[in-house]
Amino acid sequence: MDLIGQPAATPATGPTIIDGNQATFMQDVIEASRQIPVLVDFWATWCGPCKTLTPTLEKVVTAAGGRVRLVKIDVDANRALVAQLSQLGLPLQSVPTVAAFWQGQIADIFQGGLPESEVRRFVEALLKMAGGTMPAADLLAAARAAQEEGDIESAAELYQAMLQEEPEKPEAWGGLIRCFLAAGREEEAEALLAEVPAKIVDHAEVAGARSALLLAIEGKQASGQLRELEARLAADADDHEARYELATALNATDRRAEAAAALLDIMKRQRGWNEDAARLQLLKFFEAWGLDDPATMAARRKLSALLFS
Repeated sequence: MDLIGQPAATPATGPTIIDGNQATFMQDVIEASRQIPVLVDFWATWCGPCKTLTPTLEKVVTAAGGRVRLVKIDVDANRALVAQLSQLGLPLQSVPTVAAFWQGQIADIFQGGLPESEVRRFVEALLKMAGGTMPAADLLAAARAAQEEGDIESAAELYQAMLQEEPEKPEAWGGLIRCFLAAGREEEAEALLAEVPAKIVDHAEVAGARSALLLAIEGKQASGQLRELEARLAADADDHEARYELATALNATDRRAEAAAALLDIMKRQRGWNEDAARLQLLKFFEAWGLDDPATMAARRKLSALLFS
């Protein structure tokens, strides 16, 4: 259905998650969808995937902040409704089935269990169709969650969606650059960094991504020399240059605690070596990892103990 010219969705004033049935379907779904997009979750008590999908739907709908409603329909308790909808062409032979309604008609549908990132993408597409968007804070949370789960593609798409809405969002720029880095695409990350608006170029999120990029480039050059560097240190424990390069290589392979330990070891052996290069590199690590990263906090405590001992 062509929705051009239809009114944009407005946030719901009532409950956003409800249990529906045959008696309330017209009011809860068809009529309500003229004001707000409505997801209908057709489920059953015996359905294993439903037990995972329904909580995910509830989480995503709650995060949408009243911009979409979820109506849950138990297919076994509403067989007459299921038969009626099936006659209208809605495939309900298997569950879970999720149908999206907007302006009184079916706008989209999916069947089977989906991961949270895919459910968010489905809801975001529905909201765009209805003239709305997911709240930026929830897009950011979803992007970071996808990134932590290793779903770099979904994270990048979410960051890009944020930038379409807010071109000067530093968290989105920093996150997108890190996605390119995680995919091993340093040149594209560098090109993206050059496009960051001047207004936010020194923001902590962007600065952290910049440090991560520089360390990735340095580490790529050193990571192939791990055995050689370890051999140099075995021959001479005071080869600070080898230990410094080893720290960079370890960081490139995400061995953060070991990387920090190598730099701290240099500082213990020779405070101020090479114009304080070890400490400055460690601070660069902190910036790249993030100030609230467990590796940062652990290494910072050790650095403080060393500096003030």
